[in-house]
Amino acid sequence: MLWRMASPLCFVLMPFGDKPDPLGGPPINFDRVYETGIRPAIEQAGLDPIRADEERTGGIIHKAMFERLLLCEFAVADLTCANANVFYELGVRHAVRPSTTVVIFGKGHMPPFDVNYVRGMPYDLGAGNAFTNAVAQGVRDALAQRLTEMRELAVGTAVTDSPLFQLLSDYAPPDIARLKTDTFRDRIQYAASAKVALAAAREKRDTDELARVERSLGALDGVEAGVLVDLYLSYRAVSAWQRMVDLYARMPKSLQSVVLVREQLGFALNRLAHRPDALRVLGEVEAQHGASSETCGLIGRVYKDLWGDAKNAGDEALALDNLSKAIEAYSRGFEADSRDAFPGINAVTLLDIRGTSAAQEKKAELLPVVRFAVLKRVRSGKSDYWDRATLLELAVLERDADAACEHLADARANMREAWEGETTANNLMLIREARQTRGEHEPWLDDIIRALDPKRLI
Repeated sequence: MLWRMASPLCFVLMPFGDKPDPLGGPPINFDRVYETGIRPAIEQAGLDPIRADEERTGGIIHKAMFERLLLCEFAVADLTCANANVFYELGVRHAVRPSTTVVIFGKGHMPPFDVNYVRGMPYDLGAGNAFTNAVAQGVRDALAQRLTEMRELAVGTAVTDSPLFQLLSDYAPPDIARLKTDTFRDRIQYAASAKVALAAAREKRDTDELARVERSLGALDGVEAGVLVDLYLSYRAVSAWQRMVDLYARMPKSLQSVVLVREQLGFALNRLAHRPDALRVLGEVEAQHGASSETCGLIGRVYKDLWGDAKNAGDEALALDNLSKAIEAYSRGFEADSRDAFPGINAVTLLDIRGTSAAQEKKAELLPVVRFAVLKRVRSGKSDYWDRATLLELAVLERDADAACEHLADARANMREAWEGETTANNLMLIREARQTRGEHEPWLDDIIRALDPKRLI
């Protein structure tokens, strides 16, 4: 069944109920301002309004409030009466969102000096602050036009409206969606129908069904970011690399800039053998956000594949150069976060394959740190397939056949997607080939590789 996601959300920051007029006039009924002016304007612009006081979780500043301040695509802040809570909320919004926030205020209620340079939209409260239907109509039309223009700009490059980002040229927005790739999908809250549809398609590994879900979304600026990321990672789960690249090109600019999304674009480009493009994308992420275990691990993977490409082409000098770059990238990622064993195990494996005395010394230095990191995760109860696969690979590197078989069973029990086992089998094949070059052959290793990837020819 086809479905369509709700319109983009617009969070409304404003007082509620009757509030005294600091200018000496009658009390202002902000509920009326919202219901007859602001809310209809938001809906007229094709957005779904959420008002702060509609969150019935108790208190003014709470978890749900922060989630909406950070995650709602658009916001309207009414600074009339200089309400302290509204100013605090606006400060939080401006600190993390460079754009898509509209500031409004009742005529005569100029914002304090500290924020009076924010481009705001004054509106008429009417005689005696009555906010009649005629007055409300004027507010609706003006605000709807402003939001419609903002929404159109947000599809491309939105105009910066946060003074923090306007005045501090070197200030970058925090990456509020920066979560580990494999747990991000589970942490995003989105419509139940989308979750069911995408999960069913992933379970069947049905790329065509995923494509049908994508087509049903319509214009992507109206789709919740969590649904787009879930679709993006669902394509990854079924190895639909070109679909991932195509979806990225259609995403709103704000989502394209998210680190996780850009990292996975690099991942997909590498799987399509577009290695220079993958290195460009991932290199830009590292340059802008610094070294991380995820980014550097992906860069290491690209260089590892380039090493394989050069070997297959018979260019030993280029192969050796790419192998060194892969080891360096993986090592850089592990040093950035030694709690993440992924880049560490890859560095250790490639050092073992490199085989020089210097490489063996470095391997001996890193291997116990990698083991400590992965065992700590396993003992925490938060381990996944990659932790089990890392223990398997460590056992292979130490030639412990019994331990390797034990960890193989754990790895297969925790495997979620076929490409995960194939990736581990690839690593073990590299170890096997290096050992065969040295005149060593271990039949038990062949059995492990086949168990991880039954299609593998050895």
